[in-house]
Amino acid sequence: MNAATARRPRAQDARLLVIDESGRLFDRKHRDLPSLLRRGDLVVANDAATLPASLSGVHVQSGEPLEIRLAGRPLPFDNATRFIAVVFGAGDYRTRTEDRPAPPVLHIGDALRVASLHARVVDIKGHARLIELAFEHPADVMWEALARNGRPIQYAHVPQPLALWDTWTSVAAQPVAFEAPSAGFILDWSMLGELRRHGMRFATLTHAAGISSTGDPGLDARLPLDEPYCIPASTATLIETTRAAGGRVIALGTTVVRALEHAARDTGHVAPGRGLATGRIGAATQLRVVDAIISGVHEPGTSHYDLLSAFHTDAVIARMWEEAEKHHYLAHEFGDAVVILRHGVRS
Repeated sequence: MNAATARRPRAQDARLLVIDESGRLFDRKHRDLPSLLRRGDLVVANDAATLPASLSGVHVQSGEPLEIRLAGRPLPFDNATRFIAVVFGAGDYRTRTEDRPAPPVLHIGDALRVASLHARVVDIKGHARLIELAFEHPADVMWEALARNGRPIQYAHVPQPLALWDTWTSVAAQPVAFEAPSAGFILDWSMLGELRRHGMRFATLTHAAGISSTGDPGLDARLPLDEPYCIPASTATLIETTRAAGGRVIALGTTVVRALEHAARDTGHVAPGRGLATGRIGAATQLRVVDAIISGVHEPGTSHYDLLSAFHTDAVIARMWEEAEKHHYLAHEFGDAVVILRHGVRS
């Protein structure tokens, strides 16, 4: 599978690989998306903007260089100065994550210097490269330094440096995502207008999308990490009125599925407000809210790919991947897209 190697106007030239409710596959173009949905459907997107979450630093005790990739933070969103982070040794995104050297051995209490900031390791989260760190500065000082010195998390398949705004979707708002909620790249204002003209509705939630790869198989197996989200009352109301009227809830991206299904886990109804999406969605998950997903093309073995198995059988999802490879769909964050209408949902 080829990866998209550059930020491109995905909303103009993306290809769509569609799986309908019966498991049939067919190819479409971006402009065909409104025809795949129906009047009364509700599209829900993640409006999180991406943080400059890749930071160069130094392990003070050893003097060795580090790359720190912020990967999560506890609730509440506001003014948090503690983060979960994945730590690499010397180097940057130009080297594949699988080939990156390990960081020096880190211990609780170790000091880290990140540009003009000082931080301290406050916990090792069950893996030598997964830590919790605390910045020893007021939140406003920390955020200013991160904005000046951080970069968006990037991977070797995109060779040219990304600017932060390259990772923002058209609806980006509160900066809480550690990587782009990249399914949203398929949207532009023209497409939103088309959806409305075809009788679909649109809503957003905010989900702190985490990192997609650590380069370490053991650590990757723990992805996705717990991710905070916030669902506005207006979005929860639109979901309820859509379902009551027989419309379908269309999730734009895996983070939207995680947020909505977590919020509805107890009652089957989406509760507004803040929450923390935990666990991994897969073939054994019974979806209670989301009827279809629009997502990037994800590789087998990743948590994103596993989540797609909640919408159809493993055999259908495997056939989707085979078709995507056969027809040269582009994978990863700037690639093409899949549209999966959940098995058993009324069309």
